[in-house]
Amino acid sequence: MDDYHGRKIIIPSSPSFSKPNFHLFLFIFFLISSIKTTSVSGFNLTVTPFSQAYSTLFSDFNIDPSPYDDSVRLLLNHHSGSGIISYDYYRYAFFSANIKLPSGNTAGVVVAFYASNVDTFEKNHDELDIEFLGNIRGKPWRFQTNVYGNGSTKRGREERYRLWFDPSKEFHRYSILWTPIKVIFYVDEVPIREVIRNDEMGGDFPAKPMAMYATIWDASTWATSGGKYKVDYRHEPFAAEFKDFVTDGCAVDPIQEPSATNCSETALKIAVADYFTVRPRQRKAMRWFREKYMYYSHCYDTWRYKVPLPECVIVPSEQVLFKETGRLRHAMRIKFGGSQRKQRRSRGGVRKSGGGSAVVRLRSGNEEVAAV
Repeated sequence: MDDYHGRKIIIPSSPSFSKPNFHLFLFIFFLISSIKTTSVSGFNLTVTPFSQAYSTLFSDFNIDPSPYDDSVRLLLNHHSGSGIISYDYYRYAFFSANIKLPSGNTAGVVVAFYASNVDTFEKNHDELDIEFLGNIRGKPWRFQTNVYGNGSTKRGREERYRLWFDPSKEFHRYSILWTPIKVIFYVDEVPIREVIRNDEMGGDFPAKPMAMYATIWDASTWATSGGKYKVDYRHEPFAAEFKDFVTDGCAVDPIQEPSATNCSETALKIAVADYFTVRPRQRKAMRWFREKYMYYSHCYDTWRYKVPLPECVIVPSEQVLFKETGRLRHAMRIKFGGSQRKQRRSRGGVRKSGGGSAVVRLRSGNEEVAAV
């Protein structure tokens, strides 16, 4: 089956979902996603109260919900980490939350915001990850994204990045758009990664219903410098704060076959939403982010994959930055505070860069991102 761009789309072979329903569901997305909408300075989102969207996954004694039902603190201490899970499973959705990470020495700490169905499909689960990796004091948080389908964990599709701000100082919105034809990861309104589905991916593209999770846990064995630095519980508790949850999606039974027609209203809502389409100014911001803040990509890791995985789009301006290991040729140096503020001031009135490229400005939290 072709989408409206002429790309081939594979129909999942899972017996849980019939091809007629899936064809109809895809048709709704393809038809509506061709509609042009006007660009806005920020996403128009409907927030769901915490108690209506999420329940305890583990360690309720380390979960601290707000009395106003708009936020929750997930704690890690020497007893345990903690986690929450959405009440519902969804078949395609936009998941989002404002997140503020722990500060100080966070070596070994991992905070995750991800969609998965591992509790239902243990041996062939799907997953879409945003994982934040803690660091020693004075070093910045890093984070990674990953895509799994049908238990394809041996074909890791991870990318790793740093941020242009300190994520422990204030809240920023992190989002995952998951549709039958693509996955987009966002930081605020900046798209940082787009995975377009094609037939060669087969079952590696996640297609089974997934729930949304948020967790904090001890990953001392690998998270910081390959396990060199462990969680230092003298600094406990480590608190990750989540608020303003968004779950735009079609809630379904994860086992029973969903009816595509029952999800048509949700498909319409998602396909006309401003987060569905990466517009030219956002495309420039994505290129800026990936060339400046991405420090590993499986697409450029030729030691691991002699032939890039089928969804990889090799971008020459990115490729030249990486070694055959998929890591940067030159060390990335990122500083927060004075040097960054000075850099923003120096760009304040600039309309063109030295090379003649337009400066792209997008709202990111309380800052304006200038992407050349």
